[in-house]
Amino acid sequence: MPKLVRVFFVGMLVSFLGSLPLGTLNVAAMQISVTDGISPALWFSLGSLTAEIVYVRISLVAMDWVRKQKRIFKALEWITLVIVIALAVSSFIAATKPAGEAKNILLSNTMHRYFLGLMMSAINPVQIPFWFGWSTILFTKNVLEPKPAFYNLYITGIGIGTFIGNCVFIFGGQLVADKLNSNQHIMHYAIGSIFAVTAIIQLWRMFRKKDVGHHIEHPEEMKHPFEKQIH
Repeated sequence: MPKLVRVFFVGMLVSFLGSLPLGTLNVAAMQISVTDGISPALWFSLGSLTAEIVYVRISLVAMDWVRKQKRIFKALEWITLVIVIALAVSSFIAATKPAGEAKNILLSNTMHRYFLGLMMSAINPVQIPFWFGWSTILFTKNVLEPKPAFYNLYITGIGIGTFIGNCVFIFGGQLVADKLNSNQHIMHYAIGSIFAVTAIIQLWRMFRKKDVGHHIEHPEEMKHPFEKQIH
């Protein structure tokens, strides 16, 4: 298999598998698909993967600079924690409302879903050490080479893999919502619980000092090599 083709499929596979564990962004996309429809959820996914591929590009060409931005990452972690807690609370509130009014007010607002996804992904720093670690591995294995053609196909594969992974949640959420029919409050409680558990785990990790800066310095310590979201 030509090297350029291989780096494309490796990027797509890693990104797809990394999008499957439950996390803030894919669960948010699922909730948007349930309350607002497929199209807004797809726009949200496109926005989130845009920020992700920008982060990957930066990590490829400026690894030394990325390592030094510990204060920025720490601030982003706290901001993300606050947002995840707010998402959990909003989901629980939505679960108590009648079926026609049951929406997460943070996800179902007037902001275009593309920009909402872009913003939520941009302040999610956990994907940075994920791709920092994987890019380092691929460089050492000579799968990825420091050339524009390799970077472009690698990033394209990453974007496609993330989009396919999010589609699993977007269309899966619609399927579950159709099955629940009038009992969609159950899904909102479930989604709220996922956000709440995510926030607790994130807070625990932050107090254990296993933050983004630490994982960038020690990517080999990440226990879940296919987990790129807060989880």
